[in-house]
Amino acid sequence: MVNIQRHMNQSSKQSGLTRRHFLAATGLAAVAPTFIPASALGANGKAPASERIVMGVVGWGMQGPGNTAAFLNEKDCQVVAACDLDTRHLGAAVNTVNSKYGNKDCRPYHDFRELMARTDIDAVMLAVPDTWHALVATEALRNGKDVYGEKPLARTIAEQQAIVKAVKKYNAIWQTGSWQRSVENFHYAAEIVRNGLIGKISRVEVGLPSGHYDFAGTGGPLLKRLADVPGAPKDLAQVVPGTPAWNAAVTQPPPELDYDFWTGPSQMEPYIEARVHMNWRWNYNVGGGQLLDWIGHHCDIAHWGLGFDDNGPHEIDGNGEFPPKNAIWNTSPKYRIELEYPDNIHMTIAGGYSDIRSGTKWIGDQGWVWVDRGGFQSSIQKFNDMSRLPEDLRKVKLYYSRNHQHNFLECVRSRKPTIAPASTAHHSATPGHLGLISMLTGRKLRWDVKKEEILGDKEASKLLSRPFRAPWKLTV
Repeated sequence: MVNIQRHMNQSSKQSGLTRRHFLAATGLAAVAPTFIPASALGANGKAPASERIVMGVVGWGMQGPGNTAAFLNEKDCQVVAACDLDTRHLGAAVNTVNSKYGNKDCRPYHDFRELMARTDIDAVMLAVPDTWHALVATEALRNGKDVYGEKPLARTIAEQQAIVKAVKKYNAIWQTGSWQRSVENFHYAAEIVRNGLIGKISRVEVGLPSGHYDFAGTGGPLLKRLADVPGAPKDLAQVVPGTPAWNAAVTQPPPELDYDFWTGPSQMEPYIEARVHMNWRWNYNVGGGQLLDWIGHHCDIAHWGLGFDDNGPHEIDGNGEFPPKNAIWNTSPKYRIELEYPDNIHMTIAGGYSDIRSGTKWIGDQGWVWVDRGGFQSSIQKFNDMSRLPEDLRKVKLYYSRNHQHNFLECVRSRKPTIAPASTAHHSATPGHLGLISMLTGRKLRWDVKKEEILGDKEASKLLSRPFRAPWKLTV
């Protein structure tokens, strides 16, 4: 186990407790084995157990399975634990891991805190709803884990700040799931811009998705079920409390889901299947809509090309269309945010506007470059004929990775920063958070990048954080 001595030393310094006394005090001895099972010995080209990075995975919805599959394919990594609040998802996670290794060593957990208490686990993969990002991440960091966590970094700017602070405090390695940085065409495009090959940048366009997408396949069936209800809705963004459609949509949570725990620090709301698994994104109580779901991808790439990984806008003016605040799906389906950055750079972030193309486009005084998943174009033809800059043009060489999960594991070993560390993810998502606050308040905001404060607007400043439902508290 790669980092177990680091974890044990850190834990003992913080608490003064030995591992044995800690487990006895918490009653976790039965679920926290000290060592990797004997069946995890090196074989079939895998590293010996003593040399592997031992991992736990938390969350088995949309991103969890894919992230876990990537780690399962890494020979120097061993997944030994899985956690989810839905027993169906948890069973699928455990079976997937055990089937890969041909054993039954993966331990299931209902409470993420029990998984984090295991001192034989070096790192964790977190793929949980936005509302849980900060709580689960800081618990992992306090327990000496390195973290691969999904984007956006957190539900609010204040929660993101807490994660950044905890990563620094506990000397942890963090990788954000902004995996586009580990893809060739994004790296190529950003490197062209950073090397000044399209001249001085004056404008950046960031195109994100619009609307609501039924990821879980639960929205469509619900609308069909509501077809016979008086005033049958055509969109779940039209369904509000006090209507026959709402009354028909609300049900008891299924026995396999711990819905109270799943809601966690967010406000408790009636259970509606179409806004839980995967589709929680379309409910501001838990997620952040298309804007926050994607800001950690294309805005992240925009910042990378600009060299703004530790920078941000100083003026933000957002406008969005909103369903009723209490609708089943209440996130903005169409939005546009205009931002002013240092060096007189203007950025537009938009979803649902035909003039802003999906992806990231930098416009300079000598040409432009556009990049998206599977796509690249430039007004300078020679760049369209290449896939990588020749060495003589690479005066600035950006961090190079072609496997996001492997990069994380390499950094866990080397203790060098990942390609998408927490501080970078924080700055990449901040324009989205500020844009949403501007949209909600209907006002242009002024932002102090260094102090990370909204200037002269107390009402807007309150939206930098959100209250936590008892008994949940965020501590670093």
